Amino acid sequence: MTDALNPRTVAWARTMAGHADGDVVRAHADSHARLSLPAPIGREAREERERLVLRPGATFSDGAGTRAVAEEPDVERTCFERDRDRIVHSTAFRRLAGKTQVVVYPTDHQRTRLTHAIEVAQVATSLARGIGVNVALADAMALGHDCGHGPGGHASEDAFDAFIPGGYDHGPWGADVVLTPLNLCVETLDGIRNHSWSRPAPRTIEGELVSWADRIAYCAHDLEDAIHAGIVSVDDLPREVVATVGSTRREQLAVFIRSIITTVADTGIVGMDAEVAAALASLRSFNYERIYTRPESVAQSNAVIEVLRGLVEYYCEHPDAMPADYHDPAEADRVTTAVTYVGGMTDRYAFAMAEQLLGWDQDRLPQGIGRGA
Repeated sequence: MTDALNPRTVAWARTMAGHADGDVVRAHADSHARLSLPAPIGREAREERERLVLRPGATFSDGAGTRAVAEEPDVERTCFERDRDRIVHSTAFRRLAGKTQVVVYPTDHQRTRLTHAIEVAQVATSLARGIGVNVALADAMALGHDCGHGPGGHASEDAFDAFIPGGYDHGPWGADVVLTPLNLCVETLDGIRNHSWSRPAPRTIEGELVSWADRIAYCAHDLEDAIHAGIVSVDDLPREVVATVGSTRREQLAVFIRSIITTVADTGIVGMDAEVAAALASLRSFNYERIYTRPESVAQSNAVIEVLRGLVEYYCEHPDAMPADYHDPAEADRVTTAVTYVGGMTDRYAFAMAEQLLGWDQDRLPQGIGRGA
């Protein structure tokens, strides 16, 4: 049987048990990596390192962290490293791969909510390292910041507003509903809850950095996607944007990140110098006018709203159509439960349910979902 297999498959199969080196098993037969290490660098050593390296005003890890349900500290990881890992392994985070950033059900090269979250984390950790604050906390907040988004992008907030007293806001919803089972630290949840600029300021420096990182990332990356999709061109950009921060994503991110790091170093304030901030505001306004509110985007949003409201209403009337976890007889608030379930759907699944349960024809679905794809 082995003789019939591809040689590469045979070579891979032979590594099943690794490579013995005395009492140690190595990954590679010719591995030569060795390190003189007196003891593992566990949680307590990492916490001590933070206190030696991070700047005053940074958020320091402390044991198991402050959580809704008390836990024992982890042996290896700090409390914020643990939060970051829980978010990455969560179902809510994985589902971001199937949720809209700008375009409903994007092509292979356009951003999804997942790639956006990763890119926000890149900006946030660059800022945290440059300023000298807690990188693990900034990373956790950034990766989890959009877990409260429903399918179809920001249109899901407009759809769910009709069902939630006070309205549906993806930041608080993510922190207080979607990620609650993860029992995250209060600092992490605060940064996720308040990352939008319309919310109260986060209580930590790291949270404020994530607020900036989110805006920087989506302004630069949404523009890049729109240019690649032929929605706008580089020549359309306002002159003051190009003159101040450049026309490419790489140039823009470098200027924005450097501006915040130098501003904090010069003033102690988490912010951006006025000239660069004006360019960021101009870029965001351009994106709103030419990308987010163009007629095609508005039509797409309207279709999303109609689908999601229809699904919530359907599940309120037919709670048994939801998975068992969502129709506990003791659950009094069917509306909130239905919003939680529909909000967790990916774009593709939500529109499949619109066809199956609501009788939608594919021609009514947004481009990228139905026959307009």
